[in-house]
Amino acid sequence: MGVMIRPAGRLQTVTKGIEPLICTDLIHHKFARSRIPDKVFQPSPADHEKYGGDPKHLHKLHIVTRIRTRKRHPFGKKVTIKMLGLEKAPIPQVHKNIPSVKAKKKVVKHLIRIKIKSLKLPQGLAAKEDVRNACLVSTGELVVHGI
Repeated sequence: MGVMIRPAGRLQTVTKGIEPLICTDLIHHKFARSRIPDKVFQPSPADHEKYGGDPKHLHKLHIVTRIRTRKRHPFGKKVTIKMLGLEKAPIPQVHKNIPSVKAKKKVVKHLIRIKIKSLKLPQGLAAKEDVRNACLVSTGELVVHGI
């Protein structure tokens, strides 16, 4: 650190240009730059044709199923799984395609499977009375029993 004397007799510490005491050139960093090119992460029209999606008309709902156990994972991920309603493994849940839910799904993406199919209503939109008798099939259809 350098010390500079002011005309009034006060001392002022100068903190510009302080160098660290440890030389970081010899430290082997565990995290290296990714060798995957950036173009891999950019969406291409061929992807949309291959997977049947349309970038202009996104699906409003996603069907999410837990495929791996919560055991031996941090507490935060267990809480996120619980918030998404995926405590029971094979039971699918329907979630909105909004940024807040996407952020939660991104945290536990290695524990879940997301089907990006739109929710199909073969019998039409169920009334409030018929919601109890509705069942979500793994193909993405909402089947209402008793109609």
